[in-house]
Amino acid sequence: MTDHRRPRRRGPGELEAQVLSVLREADGPATAGWVQRRLGAGLAYTTVITILTRLLAKGAVTRQRAGRSFVWTPESDRFGLAAHKMRRLLDAESDRAAVLASFVASLDPADEKLLRDLLGQARGDADA
Repeated sequence: MTDHRRPRRRGPGELEAQVLSVLREADGPATAGWVQRRLGAGLAYTTVITILTRLLAKGAVTRQRAGRSFVWTPESDRFGLAAHKMRRLLDAESDRAAVLASFVASLDPADEKLLRDLLGQARGDADA
């Protein structure tokens, strides 16, 4: 009996995270074809190029000309990509103070302490 169910649809950003993960495994800059082969699962070359181009626009990867093609290098990890998304959401709102206040109010005490510690470290780094 043949299974005719559709493949599971990826969640938002899941493919971008997978592409970044594969790029970090490379010994250096990698081609889109190399990324495609590592990802497998019948992923189209054009899809890989689209994801790499989106990551380039987000500053998560860089590219260099290599012959008639490009090679790609990760600039950030999945945490950097998540931080970029958070920044993009903040930038889209007119009342930044209200957004940040709401965000801080929603944190549990441990995350609030972590945020305060990180801000303190950032201030210390800026003073140095």
